[in-house]
Amino acid sequence: MDFGIRGRRALVCGASRGLGRGCAEALAAEGVDVTIVARTREALEAAAAEIRAAGGGKVIAVACDITTEDGRARALAACPEPDILITNAAGPPLGDFRDWRRADWIAAIDANMLTPIELIRQTVDAMQARGFGRIVNITSSAVKAPIDVLGLSNGARSGLTGFVAGLARKTVAHNVTINNLLPGQFDTDRLNGTFAAIAAASGQDAATLRAARQDQVPARRFGTAAEFGAVCAFLCSVHAGYLTGQNVLLDGGAYPGTF
Repeated sequence: MDFGIRGRRALVCGASRGLGRGCAEALAAEGVDVTIVARTREALEAAAAEIRAAGGGKVIAVACDITTEDGRARALAACPEPDILITNAAGPPLGDFRDWRRADWIAAIDANMLTPIELIRQTVDAMQARGFGRIVNITSSAVKAPIDVLGLSNGARSGLTGFVAGLARKTVAHNVTINNLLPGQFDTDRLNGTFAAIAAASGQDAATLRAARQDQVPARRFGTAAEFGAVCAFLCSVHAGYLTGQNVLLDGGAYPGTF
């Protein structure tokens, strides 16, 4: 299937590794010119080189902190009029809500709610004027089924979800769609870090925890970044123009509900 986005421009956040990189790779393979951003220059440049080597669209790497005003300015200077925006930021730490203070909540909301909203604010009008735009926010399956130790993420990402639900119904008339991708358990550094943190707190073995958690997924495995990126690329395609304001759950069947 031709996704019809060859030559389009995409800004992909948190793209040096994991799910963000999976999205960047999938878009570049479709001929999209991608600007990838992340905080760590060395990892970002390595990712850019590997994506370029695979062929496809042009790749620009911008090392910056997208959660800051300066970082967003640098990213948008490199990709001033993206047709595609993939928002993504590292999730806040897990823990017990009794230990979190106002500063912890503000940091989580700033990174995982306000940063995506600000990026949308700075790009959506130009998308509407051009008559094409695809915005995908990488959130979390915790939006659908909250996880108690991820309270900061539950709150911040749910706030973004509510905002998107309203705006997406206004932009779609201009062929600009806004959707959220909700990853379940994917084989990423973030997941491995979570297992390590739980193991350290409980005295259990991280490898044992990982194996047990994997067996709980109906697919009997964790997802891959490539699978995630493929779904993201479809949401950015010309074929997804009638799909907006949705929360697309990718979790290997882990969520037990019907809706």
